[in-house]
Amino acid sequence: QVRLVESGGGLVQAGGSLRLSCAASGRTLSTYFMGWFRQAPGKEREFVAGMRWSGDDTYYADSVVKGRFTISRDNAKNTVYLQMNSLKPEDTAVYYCAARTVVSRNYDYWGQGTQVTVSS
Repeated sequence: QVRLVESGGGLVQAGGSLRLSCAASGRTLSTYFMGWFRQAPGKEREFVAGMRWSGDDTYYADSVVKGRFTISRDNAKNTVYLQMNSLKPEDTAVYYCAARTVVSRNYDYWGQGTQVTVSS
């Protein structure tokens, strides 16, 4: 089992920044891929960014991020981050952290989500 706990959401004005954290616990994560997703009201959940727990390759939904978001991790803290800059009202959503094994297409573990609200 892997437990994921997100934090760092909140209310921010357009143009501002937030850093989301995803603290992971449970089994060894070295063979896992970590992803950030978001779901806005009335919309489907969408992929935002991801990275392997081991290795430096990062992946982004360019149509969503457009160079504004950065995913990173701190192995010592078992934590994955999503730095979000130049936030826009359309970034308002519940943001979720998720984990899957690197050989799987399905995310097996999800956090409870953290609300991000961007005011205009």
